[in-house]
This record gives sequence, structure tokens and C-alpha cells, in this order.
Amino acid sequence: MRIATLCGMGFGTSMILKLTIDDIFKAEGISGHQIIPWDLGSFKGQKADLVVAPIDMKSHLKQSSIKVVYIKNLVDKVEIKQKILAALKELEG
Repeated sequence: MRIATLCGMGFGTSMILKLTIDDIFKAEGISGHQIIPWDLGSFKGQKADLVVAPIDMKSHLKQSSIKVVYIKNLVDKVEIKQKILAALKELEG
């Protein structure tokens, strides 16, 4: 599965999300997923199975046909873990 982590510009937020998801997957014994940090402009036209983005990007992604997980608090590992694991369960059936 290809997972995109997004931020508005640069790579700060997307890299924080990527590293947090990497840690969650390692702790949960989950492997085989490619996690790619992108800024919103670079992401357009790319393919992903799941997008993880801050809640303030919702207006930019509302037309997306890809499953999007919105994060309210980027340093809340519990929120990120719950939302990511729920999305994986949904996507992987």
C-alpha cells in the first residue's frame, strides 16, 4: 500500500507524519507499506492508496477520490495511531 503524508509546502509536516507512522507501524509489526512525504503541489498527479494530512488541508482534498485521514493534532500519536489503523483496516478489508 502506498501512503502519502501531506503538508502545504515544504516537508516539515509531511515528514513528521511519515516518521510517526513509521514508528506506529514498527510498534504494531506492520510492514510492506510505502510512506511518502509530499507537499500538496507535488502530490497532485501522484498515486496513493491513502493520504494522511492535517485537518487544515481538508478544503484542498475534498475532491479526492483517495481515502484521506485528517489529523487534528500532529503531535498526538494516539490520534494518529487510531485513525491510521482504522483506515488500514477499512482499506484492507
